[in-house]
Amino acid sequence: MLWIITAIFVSYLIGSFPSAYCFGRLKGIDIRKSGSGNVGATNALRVLGRGAGIAVLTLDIFKGVFVVLFLANYFSARVTFMQEQNLRIIMGLCCIFGHIWTVFLNFKGGKGIATTFGVLIGLAFKIPALNVIVGLLVITWLVVFLFTRIVSLASLLAGLLLPIYAVLFKLPLLLVIACIFLFILVLFRHKANLARLFQGKEPRLYFKKHS
Repeated sequence: MLWIITAIFVSYLIGSFPSAYCFGRLKGIDIRKSGSGNVGATNALRVLGRGAGIAVLTLDIFKGVFVVLFLANYFSARVTFMQEQNLRIIMGLCCIFGHIWTVFLNFKGGKGIATTFGVLIGLAFKIPALNVIVGLLVITWLVVFLFTRIVSLASLLAGLLLPIYAVLFKLPLLLVIACIFLFILVLFRHKANLARLFQGKEPRLYFKKHS
């Protein structure tokens, strides 16, 4: 039991690393007080520039991949009363929770989209059906974003499709439940975005060079 508690705690801590906040501080900016105030890749892109935004996105995705694909290998060899696949799913969820409610910023973090994507990528190495689902989600996100330039709308639609695909592709029950929960979490974290979308006030993202 001690090993699984440790796995949960370490996964949460890794997810909690606030990459957008750290990159902002390197430039003398508190990202929580700039742009949308969100500690995530989209706000980093708007406030800190393309290079920092891409770096934040990469790190946030990598957190999820690392926890599910590599860190879980260490703990799965020590946790004997739980299936390895279930342990990876639980650790992935804890990593996402860490990103959203980071202990380093008074439990106020990002929206979890990039880290969720990283977790799904990591799980796809162990659950083949997820490879197709991840591909479909990426295509969905890109098509919606390219046509609308609205990141939140692309994320919301991809989040909606996640549990639908999970059921259609007959993923393991725990993962289906996790996907449903993640969609609810996406809705919760995008409450303000949803309100702006209905009002036609949600900002669009265009890539411009920063000095």
